[in-house]
Amino acid sequence: ILIYLVVTAVQVWLTGRRYEPRPAGAIVVMGAAQYNGAPSPDLASRLDEAELLWHQHYATDIMVTGSKEPGDRYTESEASARYLIAAGIPSDVILQAGGNDSWQSLSLATPVLVDHRDGTVLVVTDPFHEDRSLAIASSLDLTPYPTPTRTSPIKGLSTVPYYAKETLGVALGRIIGFEHLSSLHVSLG
Repeated sequence: ILIYLVVTAVQVWLTGRRYEPRPAGAIVVMGAAQYNGAPSPDLASRLDEAELLWHQHYATDIMVTGSKEPGDRYTESEASARYLIAAGIPSDVILQAGGNDSWQSLSLATPVLVDHRDGTVLVVTDPFHEDRSLAIASSLDLTPYPTPTRTSPIKGLSTVPYYAKETLGVALGRIIGFEHLSSLHVSLG
């Protein structure tokens, strides 16, 4: 078990170092916290990366994801869309999907992406979250490529707990399936 976790940790770390933009149907931005319609610094760094990729013509659509916490006025995807529109991205290229976790967000985004013929996607998230996001997207029959944000405010030693959490999530998701891991998270959470 220890060897499996160590190998998975190395894979999670290495995947977060990969940056492979290429022509795709859409850029998928994984949700993160928002505060009354304003993206958190973490979410803003992801959105800035998506904006850069869009302006470099890697994709025609941007899919923003994420639901909201109880008491929130906006979903993460709504806050993301507002941010991108304020940055000059046309609203007609922005697609939205909810979801309370990565699996839910990508499973809700997939049918919309398929309807737009956007099965090849660039996944934008933090480096520590990239491996699990790619694995989930692949399990949903998308063809994902890593484009982690390079400006995340989560840096240095503060990333250690995030990498540990993602290592456990990837390790468990590979064994029981990411859909079951999502269900387990909801039932525990």
